[in-house]
Amino acid sequence: MTVYDRDLIGYANNPPDPKWPGGARIALNFVMNYEEGSEPSVQDGEGFTELGLTEANGLDPGVKGRDLAGEGMFAYGSRVGFWRLMRLFQERGLPMTVYGCALAIARNPPAAKAIRDSGFDVCCHGWRWVKHYLLSEAEEREHIRLAIESLKETVGARPLGWYCRYGPSVNTRRLMVEDGGFLYDSDAYDDELPYWTVVSGKPHLVVPYSLVNNDAKCANGTFGTSADYFEFHKDAFDVLYAEGQTQPKMMSVGLHMRLIGHPARAAGLARFLDYVQSKPDVWVTGRLDIARHWMATHPFKANA
Repeated sequence: MTVYDRDLIGYANNPPDPKWPGGARIALNFVMNYEEGSEPSVQDGEGFTELGLTEANGLDPGVKGRDLAGEGMFAYGSRVGFWRLMRLFQERGLPMTVYGCALAIARNPPAAKAIRDSGFDVCCHGWRWVKHYLLSEAEEREHIRLAIESLKETVGARPLGWYCRYGPSVNTRRLMVEDGGFLYDSDAYDDELPYWTVVSGKPHLVVPYSLVNNDAKCANGTFGTSADYFEFHKDAFDVLYAEGQTQPKMMSVGLHMRLIGHPARAAGLARFLDYVQSKPDVWVTGRLDIARHWMATHPFKANA
C-alpha cells in the first residue's frame, strides 16, 4: 500500500514569527544559478546540446550533434553575465547566494576565485546541471560526492546547502542526510518560511525556493521587458512587505547568468535592487544565513 506522505497543511494560517534580525519585515534572498559548463552536452556524453533557459528555449533547431549557437548562449552566461551580476550586487554591498553546479565552476577558475573572494555563500546545485530524478541511487550518491569534493577545491569550502535542477529524486533528501554535512536543502516550493522535517529518523531543515520570482520567465516570454521584470518582482515584494507587519516571510529571487545577465534584463534587476534598498526593515541575506538563523531561533522540536 502506498503511503501518502505529502504535507498539504504546513503552518496553515498560524505561521511562526521568524524573528528576522533587526525586526525585519521580510528576508530577501537573491540566488545566482551558476550552471554554464555543466549542462548536458555532446562533449560530456549526452549527444545533444542543452538549450534550456536560453533565447532558443523550447525550440528544436534539428541540429545533429553539437549546436554551436546553443553552446554560445550558455557561454555568454559564464563569460559576460556572471561578471555583470557580480558587479550589480557588489557595487551595492548586497549579498547573494550562488547555486553552484560544481563542474561548471571548476571550468571557470576566474569565476571560482571571484566567488571565493566575494564571501557569497554557495549552495550546491549538483555536480552537473542534469535531472537528478533520472539518476539511479548509486549515480546520485556519486554526483553528490563529486560535487562536494569539487567545491571544496574551487571555492574553498564544502557546501552546506543543496538544490537540484528541476526537482529532486525520491532519494535526494535521504542522501543529503546520509552525507551528514548539509545544514539544509532547498528542494521544495511549498512555503514562504523554512520548516523542519524528519528524514531517516533525523531532523532536517528545508529552506523553500521559488520558481515564481525567477528570470526563467524571460525565456518563456512572460517577461518581455525590464519593466515586466521589475513590476512583477516589486508587486511580490510589496505584498510580502505589507504582510510582514504581522507575518514576516521570506522571498527568494532566482537569477540566471545567461538570462538576466543581458543588459536589457539586468536593467530591471538593477531597478529592483535599488527599490528594495530604499525600504527600511528589509533583511537582504544569503540562504545559509537564513538557515542558520532558523536553526538558532526555531530549533527542531519533536512532534511539533
